[in-house]
Order: sequence, then structure tokens, then C-alpha cells
Amino acid sequence: MPKAAIFDLDGTLLDSMGVWDQIDMDFLARRGFEVPADYVPTISAMPFEQVAVYTIERFHLNETPEAVMAEWDDMAHEAYATMVEAKPGAVEYLTYLHDTGVKLGVATSLTPSLREPAMKHVGIFDFFTTITSVDDVYGIGKDQPDVYLLAASRLGAEPCECVVFEDILPGIRSAKSVGMRVWAMHDDSSDADWARICALADGVMFDFHDAPRFL
Repeated sequence: MPKAAIFDLDGTLLDSMGVWDQIDMDFLARRGFEVPADYVPTISAMPFEQVAVYTIERFHLNETPEAVMAEWDDMAHEAYATMVEAKPGAVEYLTYLHDTGVKLGVATSLTPSLREPAMKHVGIFDFFTTITSVDDVYGIGKDQPDVYLLAASRLGAEPCECVVFEDILPGIRSAKSVGMRVWAMHDDSSDADWARICALADGVMFDFHDAPRFL
């Protein structure tokens, strides 16, 4: 067994990407736009503030990043606190890893106002020794391995002692680049990258009933 397991939240532990699909549609529709096909793949590895800046620039919005982020946060808060569910088998799998002595951490782009209510709502908050955000690494997105390396350090593990569970191709690629093993979770939001994800990851799954018992 590895010393540590590091989990993404959106699209991996949390079945939440549909929330963001709806937010993207509603937010842009209010401003007279449809969601371009390349929008979600482009922003998938970005930290929250960078997504706001990118969105403002791409759609020529006369708004501040702070205002955009506040609107997104308001739109998402109720869904994360009351409606988002864990991916099937997630709670049972975290229980198994915890009981076998694997240290558990989170590496996420989610803000605290969304991640903590969601984790508590689905019953997974208390499993984790550390919750590490891209904000903890100066806003560096998941296309770089910094957030995974910091999570590993906080768990007292070397990269080669870690397994990462992630659903986006940039995150899988960057975690692999520093010697971590990666299991990929399928999510509809990453369908366009699925063939490349399957070729790169150490294993793939459609929910946590497919997760490995021996990592």
C-alpha cells in the first residue's frame, strides 16, 4: 500500500461537474453568450481567479474578477451545501484506505466556502489529514504539480509514495511528471480527453467500486 493517497474533489470525489456546467450556461446566458465547446477544457486546470480573468478577457466583460468570482460562489453555494453527492463508492473506499493506515489528503481548486460544506454534506470531511488548495501554492494551477507536491509534503510522504485520484488530463499529467501514480476517474466533463487519460493513467475507473484495493 502507498503511504498517502491524494484526491481531487470536483469530478473525482464529488459528482459536481454538472453544477458548474449549469453555472457556466447561466452566467454566460445572462450576458448574451453560449458556452463555447473549448471553454471547459481550457479552464479545467486553472485556479478560480485565473478562470475569472480568462472569462472576462475572452468575452470582453466590463467586470472585475472579484465580482465574477462572487457571483459564481453565490450560484454554487446552495448546490454544494445541499445537493452535490459523492461519487458512488467514495465513502466506502475512503473508509477502507483510512482503516488500512493510508494517509489521506485533498488537492483541489475549490474555494473553502464551497469545499467544506460539500465535504461535510456527503460525509467525507473527517477522513482527511490535509486539504490543500491551489491558493496554497500562490494560485498555480493543476497543470503544474505544485498542489500535489504540497499535499504530499503535508502528509509526510515522498511523491513516489503517493497515489493521486484525479479526473482532468492536465492534473494527471503533472502528478505523473513528479513520480506519483495516478488513477483517473471518468467524468462527463473530461470525455474529450478520455482516450489520452486512459493512455497516461496507471488505472481508470467510472466510480469508486472500480477503485484498486492494492495500489
